[in-house]
Amino acid sequence: MTRTLFHGGDVFDAASRQAAKADVVIEGNKILEIGTGLDGDEMVDTTGKTLLPGLFDCHVHFTSSGDLDLVNQVLRPFSIKYFEAVANMEATLRTGITSVREAGGSDLGVKTAVERGLVRGPRMQISIIMLSQTGGHGDGHLPSGACFASYDPYPGNPRGLVDGPEEMRRRVRELIREGADVIKVATSGGVLSPRDDPRHGHFRHDELDVLVGEAEAAGLFVMAHAQATEGIKAAIRSGIRSIEHGIYLDDEAISMMLEEGTWLVPTLSAPRAVVAAADAGARIGETILAKAHQVMEVHSDSFRRAVEAGVKVAMGTDSGVGPHGHNLEELGLMAESSSMSPGDAWFATTASAAALCGVEDQLGSIEPGKLADLTLLDGELADLTKLAERVSAVWKDGRRLV
Repeated sequence: MTRTLFHGGDVFDAASRQAAKADVVIEGNKILEIGTGLDGDEMVDTTGKTLLPGLFDCHVHFTSSGDLDLVNQVLRPFSIKYFEAVANMEATLRTGITSVREAGGSDLGVKTAVERGLVRGPRMQISIIMLSQTGGHGDGHLPSGACFASYDPYPGNPRGLVDGPEEMRRRVRELIREGADVIKVATSGGVLSPRDDPRHGHFRHDELDVLVGEAEAAGLFVMAHAQATEGIKAAIRSGIRSIEHGIYLDDEAISMMLEEGTWLVPTLSAPRAVVAAADAGARIGETILAKAHQVMEVHSDSFRRAVEAGVKVAMGTDSGVGPHGHNLEELGLMAESSSMSPGDAWFATTASAAALCGVEDQLGSIEPGKLADLTLLDGELADLTKLAERVSAVWKDGRRLV
C-alpha cells in the first residue's frame, strides 16, 4: 500500500491550536505517522503551506443555493434542487470542508449518492427536515393564504410541522426511520420565515422532552434552531446538544450552556447573506429583510459574550441561505466579532466540530490512526483572509479530490 509523505510545511495541532513544522505520512485511508524525518513512497511538497485536518461546517443546506428571491423559488422546478446540490457539495469540498451536518433539505438519497461515489461531496450527517410548530420557523404560511413550505413532504421526507408531544414523538420516529443522523428542531422563530418573530420561543417543555427522549433512545443528537432567548433556554433545559444561531443570548443562557456543555454554532454569515442578496436585487419580503437587519448587531454581541465566557463553539455557516463555497469567511467573522484567535477559529472548524458531531475518534485532528481527511492551505493560519482561494489541495479518505 502506498505511503504518501507530506513534507516541508507546517501542521496544525488541534491540542495547542497552533501550527508547527512537521511531516505527516498517510497510508490507504488512515494517518500513519506525524513527526520529523519521515519517509514515504510518494511526496507532497508542503513548503510555504499549512496542513490541517479536513474541515467541518456544522450547518449547511445543500439543496438550497443562496437564491432568496421568492419569485424565483416559486418558479423553480421541484427536482432541480438535487442537481444544484451536486455543484454545492463540490464547491464545499473545494474550500477544504470534508464533513458537514446537513441542517435540512438533503435526504438519505443525497447522502447515499455521495457514499456510493455517484457524486462528490463531504461526509454528511443529515437531519432531513427541521421540526417546527404551526406558525413557527418551518411554517411557510403566507399572508395571502398561500403556503411556501421549506420542506415539502414526499417519500423519505416527512412533514415538518408538529404540535403536541404525541405528534412530536411520531415525527421523530419517522425521521429516524428515514435515515436521519441528527434531529433538528426550531425552538424559536427566525429571519427567513414570513409569519414569526426571532425573539419568540417555540414549543413547550413537554414537546421538547419527548423529542430529546426519542432521539436519545436511537443514539442521536439534537440541534436547535434557537434565536430567541427563551427558545435557547428551553433547548438547553431539554438537553439539546447544540444551539444554532444563538442570536439573543443573555447571561443566564450563557451560564446554562457552560453548565450543560452545550455547543454554539453561530452562523454569523447567515443574516449578512440575506442583506447582501437584497442589496443585489433579490425580491425579499420587507418583513424578512427588516428582521435580518434587526439581528446582525445583537448576534455579533451575543457571540462575543459567549466566547468570552468560554462556551464551546463549532463552525457553521447556514450556507444555502448564502451561496456555497464561501464557508471559510465564517472564520474571519468569528475572529472579528469576538476575542477568538485565528487558532481558536481553526479549532472550531476542526476538533471542536468533530466533537460536536460525535466523530472525534476518527476526524478533526491529525493523529495516527485517524481518517486521512486533510486540507492544504497556502500561507499561515494567522491570516484569515481569502481562505477559499488559498486552499490548494483536499484529501478525503486518503484520496486527493482537489
